[in-house]
Amino acid sequence: VNPEDLALKRARWRAHHRGTKEADMLVGGFADRWLATLDAQEFAWFEALLDEQDVDILAWAFGKAALPPRLLDGAGERMAARLLALDYVIVPAR
Repeated sequence: VNPEDLALKRARWRAHHRGTKEADMLVGGFADRWLATLDAQEFAWFEALLDEQDVDILAWAFGKAALPPRLLDGAGERMAARLLALDYVIVPAR
């Protein structure tokens, strides 16, 4: 089994199993949209995002707080722009 495939599967699982429905939709939707296309630097950023608290990620995504500088280094600005776009979130029909 390819270690890169395992890392992608692990990251996708972690993205969809955050602990809150809102974070699952946000981070899981981001993973569904971007994960397969990320280069190594972008993937490292995403893994760092996965280590953050749901409440913080939601606050950043909804503009209630600024992303910390550690998530804006390297590929961070590009990835933060993708996160803040919110165009990847799929809201289920009621």
